[in-house]
Amino acid sequence: MSNDPCFLSATELRGLFAGKRISPVEIVRAVLARAEALQVELNCFITLCGDQAIAAAREAERKMMTGEPLGLLHGIPVTVKDIVNTKGVKTTFGAVPYKDNVPNEDAVAVARLRSEGAILIGKTTTPEFGSKCLTDSPLFGRTRNAWDARRSSGGSSGGAAVAVASGIAPLAIATDGGGSTRIPAACNGVVGLKQSNGVVPHSQALDVFGNQTYVTPTTRTVADTALMMQAMAGEDPCDPWSIGVPVPDFIGTAAPHGDLRGQKILFCASPPGRPVSLDVAASFKASLDRLAELGAELEEFSGDGFDIEPIWRAINHTVWRTRFAKLAAEHGDELSEAFRKQLALASEVSGVEYQDAMFARTALFRRVQSLLAHGHLLAMPTLTRTALPIEQDLFGTIEIDGKQFDSVRPHWFPWTMLFNMTGHPAVSLPCGFGRDGLPIGLQLVGRFRGEAELLRVSALFEASSDLLSRWPA
Repeated sequence: MSNDPCFLSATELRGLFAGKRISPVEIVRAVLARAEALQVELNCFITLCGDQAIAAAREAERKMMTGEPLGLLHGIPVTVKDIVNTKGVKTTFGAVPYKDNVPNEDAVAVARLRSEGAILIGKTTTPEFGSKCLTDSPLFGRTRNAWDARRSSGGSSGGAAVAVASGIAPLAIATDGGGSTRIPAACNGVVGLKQSNGVVPHSQALDVFGNQTYVTPTTRTVADTALMMQAMAGEDPCDPWSIGVPVPDFIGTAAPHGDLRGQKILFCASPPGRPVSLDVAASFKASLDRLAELGAELEEFSGDGFDIEPIWRAINHTVWRTRFAKLAAEHGDELSEAFRKQLALASEVSGVEYQDAMFARTALFRRVQSLLAHGHLLAMPTLTRTALPIEQDLFGTIEIDGKQFDSVRPHWFPWTMLFNMTGHPAVSLPCGFGRDGLPIGLQLVGRFRGEAELLRVSALFEASSDLLSRWPA
């Protein structure tokens, strides 16, 4: 991918480590230096773990030199979103009241990456509790896009995507409750997967049965996403949806072998009434053409009935209100206006309306199931336009091709929230650039628990272009 060691993929690093052509200490020093140099402009970290990371890299090097058994991710740098617990390392949730919070145990996904030898270099930025599609907080300020400091990184895993895109670390743990992995992946030109419910156990979910949030991978390549999934997936008693779910060979299956003959891909640009920018529409058409060239049969599906933001909001904001009403009452002056406004909006949702939304969630699952019984995958743009301005207000208007629209969520990412509710795997892949020079993302959706096949198709799509040769200056 690059002569710069910071832009080597995790897959490439594994090979170089195996051949003893580069050392974990060398790589960790390089990415830490890059993180410190870029932090002033990008502001994608809340905490850097320099001393701990160097110590871990020295131990990783010692094991390599003495021939000890090595894990799948031995010596590879990783970042963790600051909403995911890390033992002994501050986890602030992007919120001032938690600025000194230090967990006493790792989240399951973090523990699994560490057990495979990954080296934590820092905690990446998130808005308070991952509560919006823009990464800013009273605790740390704004996180800037890796390609253009005048643009937002997206959110809520903005810091994770920016760190990966800018060459700070090849792997990042993110989270996704309504698009929080896929939105910043599209904004910053990286790969962001939201897997099926239960494939990666979620040890921090409070309502694990009704959960629609996911602990997810963000990487530069599909192969690296497969590596992370291989390490993170597998049942754990903390998460009932994970029990009995087998772990496929993600690494082998996700290799770009074969073609897409015999695959039917159903596509839709947007739900009715939701505009898509000319740049995104053109990139989406070109992406469909590439899928067809790989052998896929394409068929359009109707977006009627998929304008689902009110359903997602009724469920999601009710959960937030239940979790954070007491915190807001006690620390309201330390929380952002946007966060407090979202909690206030939840107070308008009755118990009956919440349960109606849960009924609607089941109906949406069955509708997506019926689509995926007719086709093998779904395709749509991840976002309707490129990254928003850095000063964007969640409750402000959104501009698309010179026209103003009154709500960010349903107009910018109408297709991401749906698959949090239905649980189907969805991945955002880099698929082109707008006239503003910013990345555009394609979202592909697979059958329930069909991550391995989704990654295979994604790897073929990735290999059909040279986008991996282009990275932020």
